[in-house]
Amino acid sequence: MTDTEKYVRGRLFALQDLKYRDFHSKLMPTIDKELVIGVRTPKLRKFAKEFAKTDMAEAFLGTLPHKYYEENNLHAFLLCEIKDFALLIARLNKFLPFVDNWATCDMMRPKIFAKNKEKLLPEIERWMQSDEPYTVRFGIEMLMIHFLDEDFDIKFPQSVTEIRSDEYYVKMMQAWYFATALAFQYEAVLPFIESKALDDWTHNKAIQKAVESYRITDKQKEHLKALKNPARI
Repeated sequence: MTDTEKYVRGRLFALQDLKYRDFHSKLMPTIDKELVIGVRTPKLRKFAKEFAKTDMAEAFLGTLPHKYYEENNLHAFLLCEIKDFALLIARLNKFLPFVDNWATCDMMRPKIFAKNKEKLLPEIERWMQSDEPYTVRFGIEMLMIHFLDEDFDIKFPQSVTEIRSDEYYVKMMQAWYFATALAFQYEAVLPFIESKALDDWTHNKAIQKAVESYRITDKQKEHLKALKNPARI
């Protein structure tokens, strides 16, 4: 163990909340409970902002894989602090293959992506073609966050339907993407639901999530409910 790893683990264990660990571990079936320290996200985020200003942060980002769930989350938060787009992409591509749960994946929301959409899109396309499930999930999520407004293109939902995966957390993100896309681009995205372009499970989950959205009208919800496949939950 390096001095940097020793320091980081000491700080993380000092923030440990065992009751929170027991609760949070139940939400992440892919992670061994013994690898969860139990640090609440606001405290971890605060530590990350402080740690990012030190020389040790650079060394920490170079030590992969990490042992603990919170170490991965700290890594994710540190990446979000990077202001140079090319450097961020390089660091992300090294880290993404080690992401092993939905929570670490979903907390990576680099702010500089919003100002670099043209350069981001080719990266998203590569991520969605990955063999790593959480890299694919991350790619779909970035497409959902950054390309459902004025930068929307019909080829984007089409590319999400073309992803074929048996991974639960990939299928859930596909469903989340379509539920959100229906809220922002209902008329454009509806044909993908009407034609049942997704597999049955993902199709129904997308409708379920869309119906739960306050952005979708009651009339639209009724139409979506009628499109659900009754053979699947």
